[in-house]
Amino acid sequence: METRVAVISIIVTKSDQVDVLNDLLHEYSDYILGRMGVPYREKNLNIISIAIDAPMDRINSLSGALGRLDGVNAKVTYAKS
Repeated sequence: METRVAVISIIVTKSDQVDVLNDLLHEYSDYILGRMGVPYREKNLNIISIAIDAPMDRINSLSGALGRLDGVNAKVTYAKS
């Protein structure tokens, strides 16, 4: 199956969602190339970037699941194919 490279940008505004978010990312760990998290304490939020190489349906599934979490915003940027 053809895969796409993408970056998922995540902003977490409710810290009680972090465990759920981490569990979700673990489910997709076979596709995740790398992850960077930055706590922004002054604004009480976390910024996370996920580099991923996966079939489009898996990327869409992950970003949709992330977006449904309360206090979590997620956007995907795809590499040109």
